[in-house]
Amino acid sequence: MTAGSRRPPLSKDTRLCISLAGRPSNIGTRFHNHLYDVLGLDFIYKAFTTDDISAAIAGVRALGIRGCSVSMPFKETVLSLVDDVEPSAKSIRSVNTIVNDDGRLTASNTDYLAVQQLIDEHGLAPQQSVLIRGSGGMAGAVGAAFADGGFGVGVVVARNPVAGPALADRLGWEYTAEVGARTADIVVNVTPIGMAGGPEENDAAFQDATIRAAHTVFDVVALPSETPLIAAARAAGVDVITGAQVIALQAAEQFARYTGVRPNPEQIAEASAVSRA
Repeated sequence: MTAGSRRPPLSKDTRLCISLAGRPSNIGTRFHNHLYDVLGLDFIYKAFTTDDISAAIAGVRALGIRGCSVSMPFKETVLSLVDDVEPSAKSIRSVNTIVNDDGRLTASNTDYLAVQQLIDEHGLAPQQSVLIRGSGGMAGAVGAAFADGGFGVGVVVARNPVAGPALADRLGWEYTAEVGARTADIVVNVTPIGMAGGPEENDAAFQDATIRAAHTVFDVVALPSETPLIAAARAAGVDVITGAQVIALQAAEQFARYTGVRPNPEQIAEASAVSRA
């Protein structure tokens, strides 16, 4: 616990929330534990990885673990291991959140919900065109949030010749393997391009011409929050949505589902800053 923490001392009654990921990070751990301290909640959060996701989810159920965040590569596998699947996860067949109510596990996708919220907050309109680069699970969540919001004109750009066309087909959009000279009102990067520590950390996911032609540039990469793509968009005077915003909103939604307490925007912003420090 941090200095000045309001969280009760750890005891047998302390509730546990966890994350399961192929490559765990400290982001969720810092975010949730910071808010437990600030709000005085008798919870603790810990990140794990596993080679046996079925046994891990059985442990969530059997041990009364209250909440479980799910990251790649487990987002689809856990669908068959829970009792109930909310529409946010059912529509894209991808889970990132599990809540345990006395042994009954309910799955949802707060990435999808966070993107829906950001679409509304930024005043994006269904008549605008969308170009999404990427075809993985997060791309599915982002694309579904737009398509379900009535955005009917879109393109999925992906080099994967199976996942790319499949995602485009689900969304009712076009597919192409390369961005080329394409432009759109809203361009979204859902690839690791620009991610800190990655092989393309200094690259932007779109060329300058595509960025300048956009109304909004959206990068789901959370570390750093100011990716080369976001920096280029700001320099061009284009409205931006950052990965830091997505991860903070989705984590706050998880937090509320696990604890029954919804932090205010200032608390969310502070926890987000702490999580990425």
